[in-house]
Amino acid sequence: MKKGLSVLLVLVLCMSLAAAVGCSGGTENGTEDDFLIGAIYINGQNDTAGYTYAHHQGITKAMEELGLDESQLKIVDNVQENDADVTQAIDTLVAQGCKMIIGISFGYLNAMQEAAAKPQYQDIIFTHATGYLSNDTNFNNYFGRIYQARYLAGIAAGLKTLETGNNNIGYVAAWGVEYAETCSGINAFAMGAQAVNPEAKVYVNKISTWGDEAKERQAAINLIDTYNCGVIGQHCDSAQPQIAAQEKGVFGCGYNSDMTVQAPEAHLTAPIWNWDVYYKLAIETAMNTPSEFMSKVGIYYGGLKEGLVDISPLSDNCAEGTQEIIDTVKEMMANGEWDVFTNVKLSIAQDGTITKTEGALLDNQGNEVISADGSTYFVYVHDEETDTDILQAAEGGKDAQDSVIKGSMNYYVAGVEEING
Repeated sequence: MKKGLSVLLVLVLCMSLAAAVGCSGGTENGTEDDFLIGAIYINGQNDTAGYTYAHHQGITKAMEELGLDESQLKIVDNVQENDADVTQAIDTLVAQGCKMIIGISFGYLNAMQEAAAKPQYQDIIFTHATGYLSNDTNFNNYFGRIYQARYLAGIAAGLKTLETGNNNIGYVAAWGVEYAETCSGINAFAMGAQAVNPEAKVYVNKISTWGDEAKERQAAINLIDTYNCGVIGQHCDSAQPQIAAQEKGVFGCGYNSDMTVQAPEAHLTAPIWNWDVYYKLAIETAMNTPSEFMSKVGIYYGGLKEGLVDISPLSDNCAEGTQEIIDTVKEMMANGEWDVFTNVKLSIAQDGTITKTEGALLDNQGNEVISADGSTYFVYVHDEETDTDILQAAEGGKDAQDSVIKGSMNYYVAGVEEING
């Protein structure tokens, strides 16, 4: 009898332990309760707007949806884009037990690639925003078709120029044609504005850095004071350009988050990221099946269709009819009917009538950068013999569209001018 009771107790104990393991969410990386995520931010984790804020909101929202506690997120913030600082941040997070490292700034790419290749870090997932490097096992990059949202914001800006009678639009950019990310965004914004106002001109003030709020603010002020810009767009990290626009009595389109809070009298809308769409997929895969991370997540590039990018709700500062026009164009992009960088141009009347016209896309030098039939994309390459930049067809023909937008676009479209100061 005692022997039978002992066997029964052992069986009950085993079943209890099995149930406990099941309840704790067994994964390749242990249990959900002990899975730690490390994040490296270029700005402060307590920012209330802008780039780092948008990523932090996306990570924490994804974690909440996956049932993870906020204590499972470890952060090293205000990490500048130099390899030594990034490497130190990675080592700090790994020492704390993190099994996934998220790096949100472009300049982190080399340090993250080197860390991912270290033998002692092979069981850690590295995921890098806005970059282009990866490997086959534990290191990917992710970004999205933010140019689609920038085109929509450009429409809002262009309609506002028609309302105010001022065709000059300013644009504060961390970088210009040096990076396809900033270059394609500037071009898409300008093309959206020109779709509703063909006379709109975009002046780009490049500050040549990320995360410098003082420079972002001054660049916006210079655009307003020197170039009489009545709308200020941006591809930089903070809300300072929008705050400056409000102080100067003009309007603006922010970036990364809804900046109507920071500039309620000036802000129109902002291209925004729903980073939780990506982070939920990435975190869940890294936690449950890290060995399949590259096959399930891989090189990620989402857009309006996936819900990764969008624009913030239009403010009351927008011109009448803006919502209806944007809704129509947004649907055209989301369902695949049309996209920005093609040989089809949209012309949009104020009553919302849309006309499609096939033809070549020209840069601001008058050169053809997308062929009239849409079969060829061009980029500039440096010719050593003549020491000049010449146009060259990108490899892949029509299929080169994404690679050009993501990696090699290095020109401004017609109607865009980069200024000094």
